[in-house]
Amino acid sequence: MDMHEFWGVIEAARSAATADKPFADALGDELAGRTKGDILSYQERFDEVHEAVYRWDVWAAAYLIGGGCSDDSFMDFRAGLIALGRDWYEKAAACPDSLARHPAVIDAARALHDEAVFDEDANYAASYAFERLTGDDHAFYEAWDAYKSPLERHGQDADNMGEDFDFDDPEEMRRRLPQLSALYLRDTGH
Repeated sequence: MDMHEFWGVIEAARSAATADKPFADALGDELAGRTKGDILSYQERFDEVHEAVYRWDVWAAAYLIGGGCSDDSFMDFRAGLIALGRDWYEKAAACPDSLARHPAVIDAARALHDEAVFDEDANYAASYAFERLTGDDHAFYEAWDAYKSPLERHGQDADNMGEDFDFDDPEEMRRRLPQLSALYLRDTGH
């Protein structure tokens, strides 16, 4: 599966998502209609785009939007960026502050809701789809271990995250992410 097809899968799931069927469920349905090899290839592309936004500036955006953001929550935020679709993912990858213009982020800031963009279940859509095909909840991880390259890196590389900075420093956040800070720091008294 190349990147074009990967983003096609994401868009198909976005189109199928409804109020009663969250994106991750629609994505699982989309993937379950494919071969096991396609699901593994999807996961490979997912990991590539997920890792590409493992950066301090993106984490800072997640920190503002989520009212804080642990390492586990940052995984969910990056999955949520992917769930927003290619256009918004690429905007956020180029400039995380651009998320201040996303309707869900704007609405969440107004409602003081801290879950905009975060989508934990999207991280596991491939494994859920694989389980649906095989009936075995361990089959995906066994197949994934056999599929991935033995040279593949394990974990994220903190050396490639860009410049680290203090997310709890309101002035630093305003300087680096002015639009998101205007949405999320305005009522905090900082």
